[in-house]
Amino acid sequence: MDGRDLRVKSAGTMFGIVEAIKELDEPTLSAIASHVDVPKSTAHDHLTTLAELGLVVATDGGYRIGARFLEYGGYARENMPVYRVARPVVKRLATETGEHANLGIEEHGLAVFLYKATGEDAVTIDTHSGMRVPVHTTALGKAIMAHRPREEVEAVIEEHGLPAVNENTVTDRETLFEEFEEIREQGYATDNGERVSGMRCVAAPIIDEDDAVIAAVSVSGPMSRMHDARMENDLPQRVKSAANVIEVNLTYS
Repeated sequence: MDGRDLRVKSAGTMFGIVEAIKELDEPTLSAIASHVDVPKSTAHDHLTTLAELGLVVATDGGYRIGARFLEYGGYARENMPVYRVARPVVKRLATETGEHANLGIEEHGLAVFLYKATGEDAVTIDTHSGMRVPVHTTALGKAIMAHRPREEVEAVIEEHGLPAVNENTVTDRETLFEEFEEIREQGYATDNGERVSGMRCVAAPIIDEDDAVIAAVSVSGPMSRMHDARMENDLPQRVKSAANVIEVNLTYS
């Protein structure tokens, strides 16, 4: 819960409980009630309702998120044309580079990973479909926001801030806008360990026929392989080419 005023408080409490289960990893009733700052009886009532709906599951140790959420997430993703069109292109990009290839969008001021394909040499990282992260911490998010009006980006910053995920995260507003200008000029964005230390990423925006940026595609890998020559030549061309293929296929799909 982020403290915003909600029109329906009970719905906010229920969602806060779901968020607590996700963040705390199979927490007990007491831990959930404490995290959401509600009485145990209130948390219990909400958890009972969520369990009856198949949205959470009671375990020996506490509670976990139910698989029914996959139904909603899968439905939401499958109904996005950019996902359906981009998926084979992203798979091919992962195969060609041997690294992680990703498709992402911006929603409610956050970068959302829609799809991740894994190449033969890819390392293990924490990203997964549906994961939401601050837009300024990823090449995907920066590739999208660099093409949005400044007032829209300012509104996102006002709502979410520019939190430092690690020591590499860009947290200065004007530095970020200067980077956005460079991204527009070169046609791609980079992330130098700004969310995951030791990883670098290159991303290109996906632009629809109305000239609006709707998503981005990226390649990420360990710094040992993502050396400057690869980051400045090979990978930018590959992600820009992949973005262009997706744009053309979207137009005629």
